[in-house]
Amino acid sequence: MIQKLITKIARHLDKENIPYMLIGGQAVLLYGMVRLTEDIDITLGVDTDKLSLMKKLLKEIKLVIPKNIDDAFVKKTNVLVGLDKLTGIRIDFIFSFTPYEKQALKRARIVRLNNYNVSFASCDDTIIHKIFASRPRDLEDARILLKKNMKGLDIAYIKKWLREFSDIAGHNLVKELENIR
Repeated sequence: MIQKLITKIARHLDKENIPYMLIGGQAVLLYGMVRLTEDIDITLGVDTDKLSLMKKLLKEIKLVIPKNIDDAFVKKTNVLVGLDKLTGIRIDFIFSFTPYEKQALKRARIVRLNNYNVSFASCDDTIIHKIFASRPRDLEDARILLKKNMKGLDIAYIKKWLREFSDIAGHNLVKELENIR
């Protein structure tokens, strides 16, 4: 059910030429870690100036925007929330426009899902996202992804971006990486 929803969303984003990549739990599943995830997180390669287009797209996909999510919330958080009434699945559409996110979108991995190409964050970028979030579950996800995918990872790339994000996070993310390795 969730794969059909992902494919449906991907088709609509592609139709509107909106770059995207799945991140979070869906990307973790892709890179070899079985875990329960009840939502879909999608980074969009557009800024909130495309909010009205995204709201139209959600309507086409038959996703409902919760009543407490208004334009002010979206512009403040850069997150547009959609709910699939049929399944109850929450989809977070994350507006992005930083140099890191632009680069991550270019590095995304294309995966064939339900006979359609869907864009997922690279394993390197999934690890960066997880370490930046730094919640216990995210750090455990990062640890397992590192262990399962070590041979194919670009550790220099991961460290570069973790160094960049350390000030924002308020702690040394490269040290966090070393601790979980």
